[in-house]
Amino acid sequence: MSTTLLFKTNSKTNHTNNRNKESSCAYVLIVTAVYWVSEAVPLGAAALVPAFLYPLFGVLKSSEVASEYFKDTTLLLMGVICLAASIEKWNLHKRIALRMVMIAGAKPGMLVLGFMCCTVFLSMWLSNTSTTAMVMPIAEAVLQQLIYTGIADSHDDSDTVETQEDESGNKTPIDMPVPKKPKIRRDSLYPTKRDHMICKCLSLSITYAATIGGLITITGTSTNLIFAEQFNNRYPEAKVINFGTWFIFSLPIALIMLVLTWIWLHCLFLGCNFRETCSWSKKRKTKREILSEKRIHEEYQKLGPISYPEVVTGVFFILMTLLWFTREPGFVPGWTSLFEKKGYRTDATVSVLLGFLLFLIPARKPWPSEDPLAPMITWKDFLRLMPWEIVILVGGGYALAAGCKVSGLSMWIGRQLEPMSGLPPWAVTLLACLLVSAVTEFASNPATLTVFLPILSALSETLQINPLHTLIPATMCVSFGVMLPVGNPPNAIVFSYGHVQISDMVKAGFGVNLIGVLVVMLAITTWGVPLFQLTEFPAWAVMRNVTGSL
Repeated sequence: MSTTLLFKTNSKTNHTNNRNKESSCAYVLIVTAVYWVSEAVPLGAAALVPAFLYPLFGVLKSSEVASEYFKDTTLLLMGVICLAASIEKWNLHKRIALRMVMIAGAKPGMLVLGFMCCTVFLSMWLSNTSTTAMVMPIAEAVLQQLIYTGIADSHDDSDTVETQEDESGNKTPIDMPVPKKPKIRRDSLYPTKRDHMICKCLSLSITYAATIGGLITITGTSTNLIFAEQFNNRYPEAKVINFGTWFIFSLPIALIMLVLTWIWLHCLFLGCNFRETCSWSKKRKTKREILSEKRIHEEYQKLGPISYPEVVTGVFFILMTLLWFTREPGFVPGWTSLFEKKGYRTDATVSVLLGFLLFLIPARKPWPSEDPLAPMITWKDFLRLMPWEIVILVGGGYALAAGCKVSGLSMWIGRQLEPMSGLPPWAVTLLACLLVSAVTEFASNPATLTVFLPILSALSETLQINPLHTLIPATMCVSFGVMLPVGNPPNAIVFSYGHVQISDMVKAGFGVNLIGVLVVMLAITTWGVPLFQLTEFPAWAVMRNVTGSL
């Protein structure tokens, strides 16, 4: 009798302790989420809330919380930032951008497409914000050339002239005034309404292209890194998310979105006459197009011949990509199979190794001179680009996820979502995408994803759906906060140039948001199914579900 009573007392005490842990964890989650959404304090500072509240409430030990703030993805990001610092320091990004625009030409439609392509490519490796901040000044120089030449040429804008070439095949030089950026912009500054539409179209295309490019690689944006680390942390037995599988899944999404977004912006601002704005004919051009091309060529000539540091940076860029792809490609053994011990080497190993070498390799050829040799990058170059706020923010997300797991809150949330079990997987994913893309318009992308990932994971486990079916689309859709200047930093950068109004961003951004959600849904229900085996509830998710319920 006494043994039974003692057992019941202990069970009641454990149940009460579990309830206290769940409520304490929920309180910490809500407080942190409120700080993130309201931005009453900096995002990085708000991410430190679990570091002191979890130990105070007895959810996690201080040492356990601290270990969540520095993970494998932090090292991955540090290595990528080293390469990005070298790219920006030696102007390799500017050379790539100008060369791609020179190939596209000065016709408005092709000019927009050229800028979008180079922005997408750069945003795969640099942060979306850095890419936009780098490309916009180049685009602004071209736009200002359009504006200033249009003032003198507005009456015969449709007239074309034959481009004259000398014996060597070069175009004859044309005198061109150097434009200055006006301090205040009004509609009257634009010679014609069409000029204003071109400025709007090109400006918005850059921020949208930066968002699209960030989707392609696992390091392209901070939200991708947050997903990768939280997923690997929650499901350690799932060896399905790496640089290669993410790239194979997301590249078609980005290409389809790039084309559809370009068509949408073209129809919205430039009309539907693609033949007029996208001709590649070099025989007949307007005076304005000649001057715009000359402006781009002059900017490219200022860079001079390709330098030794640019070559080294380019080699490292290609080498890092190849090593990422061939680590564990899946269909053939990767280079990690050459080592005896398995599972020790990740994408972070590659990026940190190559990033470290950039501090050792000299920035010029060592043999012509005996002067002291400076390295490719310095620690100051690294610190200038390293987003420590994002690192702490990601760490705060890991800490919240760990607290939800230990306290049992994630299982409790999953039980509350059981009424949704009657919905098909695609409907659950669509609801998640729409909800996330709506919230991220008003809250920061990393904060939104950090809050939603544990909830969607618990929902997937409860409904017996492959967690990747909801987590990957939600991760991609959280980047589609493109309707307002506050949606993400690239939007704010483009808005600050004054060519677009909020109504323009809302109208264009709504279309881009819709395109993004539809393309992501198409991907997750077609080529995503065989790539991630989405038709079955995987063993690694079953193990997590059983372990969490014990």
